[in-house]
Amino acid sequence: MRSSNPVFSRRGFSRGTGYAGFNAPPQAGGPAANPYAGANPYATEAPQHAPQYTPQTRPMTMDDVVVRTGLTLGTVIVGATAGWLFLTGQLAFAIGAGLAATVLGFIQSFKRKPVPALILGYAALEGVFLGALSGFINDLPKMNGAPMQAVLGTMAVFVAMLVAYKTRIVRVTARFTRFVMIAALGFVLLSLVNLLFMVFAGGDGLGFRSGGLGIVFGIVGVVLGALFLAMDFKQVEDGVAYGAPREESWLAAFGLTTTLVWIYWEMLRLISILRD
Repeated sequence: MRSSNPVFSRRGFSRGTGYAGFNAPPQAGGPAANPYAGANPYATEAPQHAPQYTPQTRPMTMDDVVVRTGLTLGTVIVGATAGWLFLTGQLAFAIGAGLAATVLGFIQSFKRKPVPALILGYAALEGVFLGALSGFINDLPKMNGAPMQAVLGTMAVFVAMLVAYKTRIVRVTARFTRFVMIAALGFVLLSLVNLLFMVFAGGDGLGFRSGGLGIVFGIVGVVLGALFLAMDFKQVEDGVAYGAPREESWLAAFGLTTTLVWIYWEMLRLISILRD
């Protein structure tokens, strides 16, 4: 199963790469074929006993994912703090940081292996971009406190989706994945069309970012981000279960960070529309 997140679908967590991907989880009652068995000597077909490994070669654990995700998100927060304090209102610098973060993100997505320096560089620049624009929005009339509300909303979405996933209220299947990918493609295409109309026709384009239609569009964006989270959780869970190489925890952290950034930005835009 391919991930909803282009970071996961490019490397490690999907077919067509050196590590291969994973389809169904191990079946109860017998060993399941492990796609990581050829890439990781400690990812066995039927791990009945604990293997002996070194810190450099041991499989990825949930602790690895948590630590690296915390480090990556912490870098985003540091960058956002700097952007808020020193670049609020400096839109040219903010947009430059955002473009640089996008470039680093694409470079990492096309790398065959996770590169921590690229991932942390992306996190820092993305944080600067979000912090500077959040500070700018916070200073607008009627917008004071909107960024903090967006942060709290993002945290609430993360916790709610984690609970829904762990309790199996949300089940990530192939049909679920196809539906979300089609919906996300439509969402992105409509956003691009709206942007083109804004650039060439002026105003709010097709109206996807204001009024009642903007509220509906913003809610859809947040919901899509939440569904991306569920698919990311599935990829991480399967990676740990199958004994993915330890370095894949950086890829997991990168993917989760990009999804949370998506949710925060959509949440901030939704709150801005509601307050305006």
